[in-house]
Amino acid sequence: MKKSYPVVALLILAWLFSSCDNGGNPDSNQSSVSKPAPQVLPSDSPMPQTSPSEQVTQPAPVVTPSSQAQVASQALSVAQALPVRGRAPDSDYSREAFGSAWKDVDRNGCDTRNDILQRDFATVVLKSGTGNCKVIGGTWIDPYSNESYTFAEAPSGAQIDHVVSLKNAWQMGADQWTDQMRVEFANDPLNLRVTIASLNQQKSDSNAASWLPPFKPGRCAFIATQVAVKAKWLLYVTEAEKEVFVAILSKPECEQTQLPN
Repeated sequence: MKKSYPVVALLILAWLFSSCDNGGNPDSNQSSVSKPAPQVLPSDSPMPQTSPSEQVTQPAPVVTPSSQAQVASQALSVAQALPVRGRAPDSDYSREAFGSAWKDVDRNGCDTRNDILQRDFATVVLKSGTGNCKVIGGTWIDPYSNESYTFAEAPSGAQIDHVVSLKNAWQMGADQWTDQMRVEFANDPLNLRVTIASLNQQKSDSNAASWLPPFKPGRCAFIATQVAVKAKWLLYVTEAEKEVFVAILSKPECEQTQLPN
């Protein structure tokens, strides 16, 4: 019996060591999932960059001016949004405040008067030796009367009308402009039309509340042009003027009138 003691002792020791290992690591029977350590960049390290092909760029908003595809319903909206105020005093107004007539503001070699005559005339007779610039005759249809006219000599009877008159512009905001802005306004093709001398003088400095073209079908285009000019140059309107704008553009016959630009 004494010879079996060493074997028993060894078995007891093995059992004790096994118990100690299990007690020291209670989680040893559970499976563990390793997690990647977060990447820490030094403060002076550049941030990761994506290549241009990987970048997603949001399209920038596009703002477009009024186009000729816009119709009177949009012109009506513009008219309704025009700011209203009373007229400024005209005691300081003078034609010279808008520069001498006429300038070559687009630097094409012709002054604005001859540019507009060439634009509005159906046929044009030019003076030789003027670089196809000076108009000395032609045929055209007056937009305010819808009558045809022919000139066989220098067309003194054809005058250039400011649809929004210079005096009206002065009273409705242009008195605060720089001299250069007033020169540009006086030569803006958007605001210029060829008409006969008698109608140009009849219209004079009137706004839409006190004068409209005698050719009634032409009033839609006339008012739409005034609205476009007032909006472009940030000019005010009187309450009476705005009422006429809205009344004309609300007529059924003006539904297809395009807002010029």
